[in-house]
Amino acid sequence: MLTLKLITEEKERVIKGLEKKHFNGAAEAIDGVLAVDKKRREAQQELDACLAEQKKAASEIGKLMKAGDKEAAEKAKAAVAQLKEKSKELEDVKAAAEEEVKTLLCQIPNIPYDEVPEGSCAEDNVVVKSNQKECDGTDTVGTWTANPANDEAKLPHWELAKKYNLIDFDLGVKITGAGFPVYVGLGARLQRALINFFLDEARKSGYTEIMPPTVVNQASGYGTGQLPDKEGQMYHCEVDDLYLIPTAEVPVTNIYRDVILDEKDLPIKNCAYTQCFRREAGSYGKDVRGLNRLHEFSKIEIVRIDKPEHSKESHKEMLAHVEGLLKKLELPYRILLLCGGDQSFTSSICYDFEVYSEAQGRWLEVSSVSNFDTYQANRLKCRYRNSETKKTELCHTLNGSALALPRIVAAILENNQTEEGIRVPAALVPYMGCDMIK
Repeated sequence: MLTLKLITEEKERVIKGLEKKHFNGAAEAIDGVLAVDKKRREAQQELDACLAEQKKAASEIGKLMKAGDKEAAEKAKAAVAQLKEKSKELEDVKAAAEEEVKTLLCQIPNIPYDEVPEGSCAEDNVVVKSNQKECDGTDTVGTWTANPANDEAKLPHWELAKKYNLIDFDLGVKITGAGFPVYVGLGARLQRALINFFLDEARKSGYTEIMPPTVVNQASGYGTGQLPDKEGQMYHCEVDDLYLIPTAEVPVTNIYRDVILDEKDLPIKNCAYTQCFRREAGSYGKDVRGLNRLHEFSKIEIVRIDKPEHSKESHKEMLAHVEGLLKKLELPYRILLLCGGDQSFTSSICYDFEVYSEAQGRWLEVSSVSNFDTYQANRLKCRYRNSETKKTELCHTLNGSALALPRIVAAILENNQTEEGIRVPAALVPYMGCDMIK
């Protein structure tokens, strides 16, 4: 969440940032926070004065007793009792105001960086890079294919999955329901190959692998901003009050909740493979067919904890890492800088990676790489000790998909289909043990 310091010292910048994110009632929300915080500060000042008076009166009691003035001492005791009662009331007022400020701040999104473009929806996002031109010499979407000699082979991945017995969507419906596919044979091997490939590449880039739980408590959901904002998207185990994770970002980032790190240990670089669970309520239609949108899927996540002055460099390195994966998989891709209105609640800046689906004729999002500035760290109380000032400061948190498997699998199948079968990208051959799915 935003810090009170930022809101107090840079109120106009915060309001302008919230408006860029198309947050309705930005000025009113900020004024509301400041009004409640003023109430808190006034209660604190009155409480401090009351405690000082209480301390002074208590010291007088001893003097009066020593002087033998019992009547005056009893009056002083009564006054101290009243001051204690008043102090308790002021503490309650202050605590209530603090809780209200926290509640209000949780309802306010992060503000975007200056370089984030204006815009209200996905159509306003800016394509900052595409490898289309590198592949076929044009900027025309949809002309690139990994197998240009076989232009007539344009089956969608759900038909290819059935043809080559790779994924059984109907069996998943029988066992669980829609959005829970069963991977079979070489389909299961392709999943495992991608997982191992992505983890190995992350390790080569200096990320320490974590194997976290796939269920988290409320405190963890709150720490990274999934709660109270996204309850409807998460599966909730009501008896134990635990949540199935929507991404490994949640458990991995929460490793550093309520932790003070040494500056010399930053940046911290972690990666994790997990199953991810998203309810995706209300999802239907052709855009969610096959692997396009699932309730359970595999994903490798990269997470960084960094110093404020280095986090933008970390973000660039993460973007380069994800781009390198797509290059090695020989997939047509593009990178988009999300506009203010299409950014997540918690991010300061976010780039999406999309791969082109040859058979579907459209782009599929496969990764979001975000810098959250201090927004998550403030909720997590994730800090580091400055080596010069010896003071504690909030860290910056960053994360990204590297990568989410379903749409990568869809793109590999569709863009590599030939008359002989589906060509396996060279980078995956050592993991697959074959160069063709037949």
